[in-house]
Amino acid sequence: MKLINSFKYAIAGFLHCVKRERNFRIHLVASVVAISLAAFFDLSRIEFAAIIGAIALVLVTEMINTAIERIVDNLTTERNENAKIAKDVAAGAVFVAAIFAAIVGLAVFAPRVLELIM
Repeated sequence: MKLINSFKYAIAGFLHCVKRERNFRIHLVASVVAISLAAFFDLSRIEFAAIIGAIALVLVTEMINTAIERIVDNLTTERNENAKIAKDVAAGAVFVAAIFAAIVGLAVFAPRVLELIM
């Protein structure tokens, strides 16, 4: 029963992000676009794995960012420099992951798009 409960909690956390986190939903839409492009361009297994890995990295960092924000908000209601730093660093991790994902997307998709339009 404990294993089943752990899956229930994990799904609840994911659904929380889907329902209540705007940036997470934006990342999900971008993920659907990337996976649709991957199917359209019939990517190699390695290219597809790179796209999926980049997507996973962004979604995971966004979820960790959400968790850190909630924890910090519950620990203090006062302005606190360390709380600000914790939240900023977590958001920065999402930013770095998103930049990485964009670079992977460009590396994989740009040559194919250019081939289509030329």
